[in-house]
Amino acid sequence: MAVAACSTDFTRDSACRNGHAAAHLKFISIFLIFFTSVIGVSLPVLLTRFFHGKPLYDKAILIIKCFAAGVILSTSLVHVLPDAFDALSDCQVASQHPWRDFPFCGLVTMIGALLALLVDVTATSHVEHSHYNPVETEEKPRTDSAGDIGLLVSVDSKSEMGNLGGGSCHRRREGEEELVKLKQKLVSQVLEIGIIFHSVIIGVTMGMSQNQCTIKPLVAALSFHQIFEGMGLGGCIAQAGFSFTTTSYMCFMFSVTTPMGIVLGMVLFSITGYDDSSPKALIMEGLLGSFSSGILIYMALVDLIAVDFFHNKMMSSNQGLKRGCFVALLLGSASMSVLALWA
Repeated sequence: MAVAACSTDFTRDSACRNGHAAAHLKFISIFLIFFTSVIGVSLPVLLTRFFHGKPLYDKAILIIKCFAAGVILSTSLVHVLPDAFDALSDCQVASQHPWRDFPFCGLVTMIGALLALLVDVTATSHVEHSHYNPVETEEKPRTDSAGDIGLLVSVDSKSEMGNLGGGSCHRRREGEEELVKLKQKLVSQVLEIGIIFHSVIIGVTMGMSQNQCTIKPLVAALSFHQIFEGMGLGGCIAQAGFSFTTTSYMCFMFSVTTPMGIVLGMVLFSITGYDDSSPKALIMEGLLGSFSSGILIYMALVDLIAVDFFHNKMMSSNQGLKRGCFVALLLGSASMSVLALWA
């Protein structure tokens, strides 16, 4: 039964297989996807730099970040994970051992999420110990001339201690703000790693494909896909407050990853002759897709949505802003989910 299904799929796809037409479409997609990726990831960064210091800046960046969280969550659950499941469920793979014996897609997704948690916890612990050292404000007991132990200092000294205590509280607040910034930078970097995995998979899959019927709708759909995904990543990069050089580097890496993946896929096909429908390519696509999906799910739910909706003081004190952020989250999720109709 499985062999018959594979044969039927092959017969249906063979009419669309045209290497020359597919290569022409791929070259167009390289430049188009690069251009749309640059627009998507740069737009939030440029907007935040332009509006920085304005009265509505903090609220605007929070709404952009919630929209970004919706995009990333939808990317992982509606795009990446189903594609990975389909790749490992293909009859050429699912009929073989050990792929037919165990749900590897769910297992590798879980591994990706747990690994993201491990990186998050380890890096946060390192940041806390390296950059945040609370100042001791307790006065040690001392002995006066009468021999009493534990007697506090005089009134004048207490006044000075009050000033010192205020300074230490100020330093503590600065340390906490610095810790939040470093945490945001860590989130942006881990998030980009997960997105780059996903982008490489998309690019290599398209580059190895010889099916022009599949590539045609993908070119348009992936262009919009990169705009929304770039906005998601760009919003997180903008809030993290990286230097201009680091911001430019992260935006550049996102923009070139999918085009480079397409080129890599074309090179792999020319060397090995494997296309996107070969069992080895499907297994690699399924495993890498599952892994990146786990990373993206963790980052979207834990480091983006949970942090903003449960631990952000500005949102908790403003119910109107909270509703606006939830609407932005829904719009981000919906915009990315609709693209699943084509890619």
